[in-house]
Order: sequence, then structure tokens, then C-alpha cells
Amino acid sequence: MSRRDPREKPERVVKGRRVRRGLIIINTGEGKGKTTAALGVIFRAWGRDFQVKMFQFIKHTTAQFGEHRAAARLGIPIEALGDGFTWLSKDMDQTTALALEQWKRCKEAILKGEEDIIVLDEFTYSMHYGWVPVDDVVDTLKRRPEPLHVIITGRYAPQELIDCADLVTEMKLIKHPYQEQRIRAQQGIEF
Repeated sequence: MSRRDPREKPERVVKGRRVRRGLIIINTGEGKGKTTAALGVIFRAWGRDFQVKMFQFIKHTTAQFGEHRAAARLGIPIEALGDGFTWLSKDMDQTTALALEQWKRCKEAILKGEEDIIVLDEFTYSMHYGWVPVDDVVDTLKRRPEPLHVIITGRYAPQELIDCADLVTEMKLIKHPYQEQRIRAQQGIEF
């Protein structure tokens, strides 16, 4: 007979599922696979009837990458709000404004708590470049409803975000086909 640790909160049942506590999960680092890992969690959770939603930063508002097409077929909401790669931006004020608007939408969804899992894809860049205050993000994550899981992806995760997270995975680049063989991004692999 196993005994429960008295310091651990008992599991709660939320929408028919046992939930100990929602997690803050960070996928960061120089390697590939941060968004892909988050999509894997969304897909798994969706298969368990969780309410899931992904907000994408940076990626163009009209993007129709593979994940957008698959999500649309499955009925998984993905909201992109950005103007493409930040290093190619012709108007950094507009890029910043889009990031702030997307954060406003994310913050509202997080605090409302209607989803079981929310992904903030490529969000670390908004904090890294100073567009969104890290302390506002950490405060919002701490005030989220207890069973809500939040996954944040992107390079350069700030230390304050890492400190408040429950799970942090760093994707490390070992070898890349572009660096080795000048093979550009390919459909179905990168987008």
C-alpha cells in the first residue's frame, strides 16, 4: 500500500481528469524541436478531450504551415499574430505592437482558464527583446487557475521565467543539415 506524501496536495478531478496541479513547461535552447514538442503535447491532450489552444508569436498572422493545416482539420485552435522573422522586420515598432497585442490575448486566456493547456509558441523572443515585461509574464503565470498547464517555447528563455517553471527542457543543437550541407528548411519537417 503506497502512502501519499503529506506535503503533496491531493489530486483533484477536473472535467473528469485527475489533475494534481497545472504545470509551467518551457522548451528553450538553440536546437530544433521546441514547437514540435509543444504540438505533441497538444495533440496528446486533445486526444484525451482536453481543451487546448496555441498562440503563436513572431509567425506571420496569415501563416499556413503544416501545423496550421493539421490543427484546422482537427479543430485545434492556433492563433498566430506576428509579421514574420523579427530579424527581417522592416518596422520594429509594428513587430513590438503585435507581440504586445498577442500577449494581451494570451494573458486574458490564461487568467480566464477556459482551456486545459495553452501554448505560447516562440514567446521567449518577446521577453528577450524587451517587448513584453518578464515580471508581468511571471505574475500572470502565478495567478493562472490551478489546473491550467502553460507551455512556452523559444530560444533565450529569461532566468526569471525558468525559475518559476516546473519543467524546463533545453534543446541542444548537435548537427544541422543547413550548417553541414546547406539543406534549407523543408515542408513537413520545419514548416
